[in-house]
Amino acid sequence: MDKHNHTHSHEHTKEVSNRLARAIGHLQKVKQMVDDGEDCSEVLIQLAAVKSAINNTGKVILKDHIDHCIVHAVEDGNTEALDELNAAIDKFIK
Repeated sequence: MDKHNHTHSHEHTKEVSNRLARAIGHLQKVKQMVDDGEDCSEVLIQLAAVKSAINNTGKVILKDHIDHCIVHAVEDGNTEALDELNAAIDKFIK
């Protein structure tokens, strides 16, 4: 549920979409490696690469969110947005 009073049009949307598409493709390749019985060490290395890609994508989203949503929320006096950001960061970092 979105509680913000603005649209979520960010400058990095295309970059995030492309990163996610690459991560999905890579994860599908890892699944294929498992299905094909490839070496567990190689699967783990490739899985680590997927995790890194997801984490880096999250960083882009987080920066965009701070630069846009949080700045607007603070300008509008919406401190609830900061609480939501803290909760989202806690979940993302878990």
